[in-house]
Amino acid sequence: MEKDMQFLLDEAKDAAQRAYAPYSGYKVGSALRLSDGRIISGCNVENASYSLSICAERNAIFKAISEGRKDIVALAIWVDSDKIFPPCGACRQVIHEFAPEIPIWYANHNKTVKTTIRELLPGAFTL
Repeated sequence: MEKDMQFLLDEAKDAAQRAYAPYSGYKVGSALRLSDGRIISGCNVENASYSLSICAERNAIFKAISEGRKDIVALAIWVDSDKIFPPCGACRQVIHEFAPEIPIWYANHNKTVKTTIRELLPGAFTL
């Protein structure tokens, strides 16, 4: 695996440790790299009213956008599980909106998958 992407996955794994996931039990972290090399991370934050929860991917992307940054060049996602999970549909749509050309890596304890948002979300919604 590319050295830079392994570092990004390690950052996502670290972010997962800060997740608040008492309902699903799945701690998820994400880390995105900006064009200047800066890393912004996010974790999932669940809520008893489940629709008010936020996924790790959207958490990191929204954090970047709120800081005036749209220059995302890569995204890594880690789930603390033996199951592998790609980004959910809502996250796929947000990734497509803000970073449609980036490489995406998602991983767990046993496996790492490299993909793109075009592979994960063909025919994405646009206005």
